[in-house]
Amino acid sequence: MPDMEYVASTNVEAVGYDAAARELHVRFLSGETYVYRDVDEYIFHDLLNAPSKGSYINRTLKGGGYTYYKL
Repeated sequence: MPDMEYVASTNVEAVGYDAAARELHVRFLSGETYVYRDVDEYIFHDLLNAPSKGSYINRTLKGGGYTYYKL
């Protein structure tokens, strides 16, 4: 698991990016962690800078057809 960066969000606790695997890790406040596959690094940086992390995830990751799995 990559180093996780805590974020200010009502839904997301922390995010991390594994550049070698091109995986974005998202830990929600519920404690669940999801790993999105084949994600370009700029998506990770855009997520960090998004005013609403949850909206960005819904629009870009879930709406973008990325495959994911739950840890």
